[in-house]
Amino acid sequence: MTSPAPGSLAERAPRTMAPVKLWFCPNEALAPGLAAVLATHWLDDQEQQTAGRFLFDRDRRQYLVAHALVRRVLALESGIPEAEAVLWRSSRGRPFLRKPVEGLPRGGRELDFNLSHADGYNLLGVVRRHRIGVDVERLDRDDRGLDSIVESFAPEEIAWVTEAARGRDRDRRTLRLWTLKEAYAKGRGLGLGLPFDSFAFTLATDRGVLAFRPPDDELPGLWRFTELEPEPGVLVAVAVMTGPDEEAELDLHHGFPWNRQEPRRLSLPQPVGAPV
Repeated sequence: MTSPAPGSLAERAPRTMAPVKLWFCPNEALAPGLAAVLATHWLDDQEQQTAGRFLFDRDRRQYLVAHALVRRVLALESGIPEAEAVLWRSSRGRPFLRKPVEGLPRGGRELDFNLSHADGYNLLGVVRRHRIGVDVERLDRDDRGLDSIVESFAPEEIAWVTEAARGRDRDRRTLRLWTLKEAYAKGRGLGLGLPFDSFAFTLATDRGVLAFRPPDDELPGLWRFTELEPEPGVLVAVAVMTGPDEEAELDLHHGFPWNRQEPRRLSLPQPVGAPV
C-alpha cells in the first residue's frame, strides 16, 4: 500500500473555523427603561413601528430587548455601529445583515445570524462563512398546543414521543424535537415553510442528536446540532451548516453583551447522518 502524496487530501489536517457565537439573554438582563432608550437610538423606522403596535408591555419589552441584542452583537461582530446596521428580510421573513460593498469593517466578509425568543428569553446565534439556525423554548409553557406540534412530526418521531408518559417527560421530548426542527428550518431559511414531517431526528435519552434524516432535497451529513439548557427548564437548539473537515467550537455568552465576561466554550458535535 502506497503512502499518500505530500499535501494530498488524506494528509490534510482538519481546518479550524471561527467559533460559533451564541448569546442567551433573559429580558431581565436589560432594564425596561434602558431597553426603550436603546431602541430609540438603535432600531430603524420599521422596527420602531413594529414595537409600537404591541398591545401588551411584556410583548413590547420582549421585542425591544431581542432587537437591541441583535444590533449590539452585530456591532461587536461586524464593526458596523448599532444604529447604522441595515437589516433586510427574505421573502420567508429570515433576517440578514446587509454587507457594505467594501466588506465588513471587522471579522471578514461573511456573517450569518439567527434570532429566537420565548416568554422572557432571547437567543442569538452568529457564525462566519456558514449558516445558522437557533431556537429557544420553555418547558413550563404547560401543554399549550403540544399535541398539535407532535402531529406535525415524522412518524418515527411521533412514536418516540408517545413512548413517554404524559406530563413532563413527554413534554420534554416534544420540545426537544420542536426546537431542533425550528433551528434547522430557520437555518435553511424556510421556517414553517418546510414540512416538519419531511425530516427526522433520532435523539439520545437525555441530550444529543444521534442521527438526522434530512429532507429529500438535501444530502445527509451537512449539519451539526447542539442541545443546551442554559437555565433549568429552558431548552435551546442550534443548527450549523459547516464543512465536514472542520473543527468547530461554540462560545456561549450569558446576558446582554455589555462587559467582557468570558464565554463558556463548548465543542460543536460532528455532522450527523441518517439512521442506519
